[in-house]
Amino acid sequence: MPDRAPQPVDRQLPTDEARDLISLVRDIAQREIVPKAAEEEDAGRFPREVFTLLSESGLLGLPYDSEYGGGDQPYEVYLQVLEELAAARLTVGLGVSVHTLSSYALAAYGTKEQQVEHLPAMLGGGLLGAYCLSEPSSGSDAASLRTKAVREGADWVITGTKAWITHGGIADFYTVMARTGEAGPRGITAFLVPGDAAGLSGAAPEKKMGMKGSPTALVHFDGVRVPDDRRIGDEGQGFAIALASLDSGRLGIAACAVGLAQAALDEAVAYATGRQQFGRPIADFQGLRFMLADMATQIEAGRALYLAAARLRDAGRPFAKQAAMAKLHCTDTAMKVTTDAVQVLGGYGYTADFPAERYMREAKVLQIVEGTNQIQRMVIARHLAGPETR
Repeated sequence: MPDRAPQPVDRQLPTDEARDLISLVRDIAQREIVPKAAEEEDAGRFPREVFTLLSESGLLGLPYDSEYGGGDQPYEVYLQVLEELAAARLTVGLGVSVHTLSSYALAAYGTKEQQVEHLPAMLGGGLLGAYCLSEPSSGSDAASLRTKAVREGADWVITGTKAWITHGGIADFYTVMARTGEAGPRGITAFLVPGDAAGLSGAAPEKKMGMKGSPTALVHFDGVRVPDDRRIGDEGQGFAIALASLDSGRLGIAACAVGLAQAALDEAVAYATGRQQFGRPIADFQGLRFMLADMATQIEAGRALYLAAARLRDAGRPFAKQAAMAKLHCTDTAMKVTTDAVQVLGGYGYTADFPAERYMREAKVLQIVEGTNQIQRMVIARHLAGPETR
């Protein structure tokens, strides 16, 4: 049996433009991302030049309005672009997802004047965004955040610390949720804060199990002053904006998880069809063949699930439950598939000479970010059975 080179995913795309877009992404991935991925992840290097190229290529604002520099693409297309990027390198795919999440509040809730002033640079001007909701003492319980924004004349003064911020310390803009009123979700307001604002600083990046090339850091706001025209939405609307952002962001994480799982499956198939033991390829052995079949089936199921949720979103229908389901299933699948890929490669899978061990380390964080999978189960259950009784 000959070695099998990975085959591109056979995608169902709605337009010729979308097919051309996927071809562009695959070309960029193979030329600019894949060759350096392992070395740069090992060194903990963030590929800012890749994000500059993606911005120049129109890939950092795909689901947003072309009037402001976006790509006018439906979510079902944007998410498949994310999947391709994540398969090449998760740091890049997740980074694009976070940037898109960071742009959502202004694109969906900003005034016309705010959108005209800020969105073109955010979507196609080479800028990179970060999303600031979590704090050292408020993760899953995001409504208990403590970062404050106090009104002083025509400005707001923001003080506090945000935690687990992707692109923390290197972002050009931060979408920040801060408390402006009462305790709980009704006292939170959203702000667009420039990355070079006086009093804003990023701590040293966290030392992580995986995704070492993607900086994750505490971000400190020490009396950061922003004008009221950088407030997004109404006072007290910030938590609703945050939840709406996360519904879409969870689909981005789901797509990234499927891309990572696909890369792991491709690696496992290539190894299993080339590795000879007992006089034949190990892919001939039924136990291993069944593993590959199960891996492929779960990936296809995850892809179908996130695309079904995306099509609901594109049609303007409620999709929060389906987004939580997609995030839950796809990230659990990524963890299982990458673990199985290491097993298929045996001892080689445990070494850094093959990417399987990196995929496995990277997969874990996807079960945690943008709402742990325990939170996703709570969200799904609330849609099915209503809120918990107290």
